[in-house]
Amino acid sequence: MNIQTATSSTTATMPDYNAIKTKQQTTWGAGDYGRVGVTLQITGELLCESMDLYAGQTVLDVASGNGNVSLAAARRFCKVVSTDYVPSLLDQSRRRAAADGLAIDYREADAEDLPFADAAFDNVVSTFGVMFTPNQPQAASELLRACKPGGKIGLANWTPDGFIGQLFKVIGRYLPPPAGINSPATWGTQSFLDTHFGSRVSDIHARPRQFMFRYNSPEHWLDVFSKFYGPMLKAFEALDDQAGASLRDDIMQLIATHNRAARGPMVVPSDYLEVVIIR
Repeated sequence: MNIQTATSSTTATMPDYNAIKTKQQTTWGAGDYGRVGVTLQITGELLCESMDLYAGQTVLDVASGNGNVSLAAARRFCKVVSTDYVPSLLDQSRRRAAADGLAIDYREADAEDLPFADAAFDNVVSTFGVMFTPNQPQAASELLRACKPGGKIGLANWTPDGFIGQLFKVIGRYLPPPAGINSPATWGTQSFLDTHFGSRVSDIHARPRQFMFRYNSPEHWLDVFSKFYGPMLKAFEALDDQAGASLRDDIMQLIATHNRAARGPMVVPSDYLEVVIIR
């Protein structure tokens, strides 16, 4: 009887991953992520160089968003499959690839249940994408499963203490995440990498980097993100006027804390962890 009670309690507290992902799909499909994502292109280029990609290698981009690292790998003449579970984001990437004359194969796919055979790719990558999966251990296992032995997994993940990691915490004070779900910024820690990859890979190289948010002003940044960045757009939609104004004040204070520009423009560094794992 005690065992049955414990089992029932455990089951009751397990997150409903499918419901969370359904809500996430709506969130990431809101606004126009491309208006934000395109500014991050340099992170995809840097990751491809750190991975030392070779022309002709196969690359799987997981939770690819508007395709920054997909395009970067395709520019290096890799054979790229770009995946996401939000069709509108894949459409954005597809238009960018067509404009640049790049050949990329697009597939709608869940990062926690990739529709590919074991060891199908020379390289598996994700920039600020797979880190948002609710079932983090499962997502990490899928990256490993899809990568060939001796292949590489490349990641770019925001860190907990950087600007975006702190932004997650600010928003979380107003809209707490679902029970049992870890912060996405957990992926930007060495402890996470050691726990979920360490015993299953040959080597992990993690390099601290900074991305610079360069906008006309803090107000400009907040205007862009609150209109086009799905998670922030949905956060403001969920709050009443008073709470929304308070959240805006807190975000402006966070920007002021990090802003390197004395006045006028906004120049805010955000720490992220660039990771190259040898499978």
